[in-house]
Amino acid sequence: MIRALVIDDSAYNRVTLSRMLEASGEVTVVATAVDGEDGIKQTVRHRPEVITLDLEMPRIDGFAFLRWLMANHPTPVIAVSSRASDRSVFKALELGATDFIAKPGGRVSLRLEEIQADLIAKVRSAREVSLKNLSRRATESAVPASQESASATRSANVDLIVIGASTGGPPALQMIFQRTSVLDVPFVVAQHMPPTFTRLFAERVDKLSSYRVLEGRDGEVLEAGSVYIAPGGMQTEVVTIDGKFTLRVSESLPGDLYSPSVNRLFESAAVASAGRLIALVLTGMGDDGAQALAGIRQSGGRTIAESESSAIIFGMPREAIRTGMVDEIVPLDEIPEYLRKLCAGC
Repeated sequence: MIRALVIDDSAYNRVTLSRMLEASGEVTVVATAVDGEDGIKQTVRHRPEVITLDLEMPRIDGFAFLRWLMANHPTPVIAVSSRASDRSVFKALELGATDFIAKPGGRVSLRLEEIQADLIAKVRSAREVSLKNLSRRATESAVPASQESASATRSANVDLIVIGASTGGPPALQMIFQRTSVLDVPFVVAQHMPPTFTRLFAERVDKLSSYRVLEGRDGEVLEAGSVYIAPGGMQTEVVTIDGKFTLRVSESLPGDLYSPSVNRLFESAAVASAGRLIALVLTGMGDDGAQALAGIRQSGGRTIAESESSAIIFGMPREAIRTGMVDEIVPLDEIPEYLRKLCAGC
């Protein structure tokens, strides 16, 4: 059984979330807390294996709680956020939350049970979290990342870079784009994330990095030095139209496991770029992206997986490596310089 702590200032939310978790038969709620101060007490007393955390609370809020938690008792945290604080979830992820879920209908929601399946899946994935990497990542995020010069580095043999990520991905992606000098190629990113949040994430990274970052749109021509975030709930592919890389954004099919799908993005990019691309698999649960690596390698593309030494959840990189189709395994903090060298033809 997974030992969980539920922190929320709404009594209704605490009762409902606890009931939802225990109904899975895999989780036991060892305690609940009414705010961050109470959450600290219950964490010390019960040492939960996973915590669900409201962000907007009196006295000590979710952000202050996260700072304390990562410094004292690193624990996987799922931020359960109201729609009013959509943008706040990215700050929570920076501070060490491993994932997030939006409450349907507001802070106190009678529709809370709609998130039950997603909540249980994310709690289950907490078992895969590297607490050492989680604590280190949260500590590093407290120090502002230095932004590289906006002058573009010309690419000698790379026309396109595609990236796939899931749990733990947003802070990793933010760090990469803050610390990578602007490369003269377009990036397309498939980050497993719900609709709306991909746009908010793009806006955040656009402000914090020297790159132009935006949510991708169907028919959009890709520009060098820009980053396109695949829209949540949709499928994004890269095609060549009149000799130019162009995004194709379409509705997901009923059988699609991931929306956006890293495999769909990678497979299309390999064809569109005729192998002049880099594909990077970052932290996350599952195996999305692994299937497409063989086609990328066969077309002449370069494949990279994040190292276990830095991944919050090593699932996606591990499955990619198991295919035997990964050229390099690179820790997160070395990826910016590694991409620059590849694009410079080193």
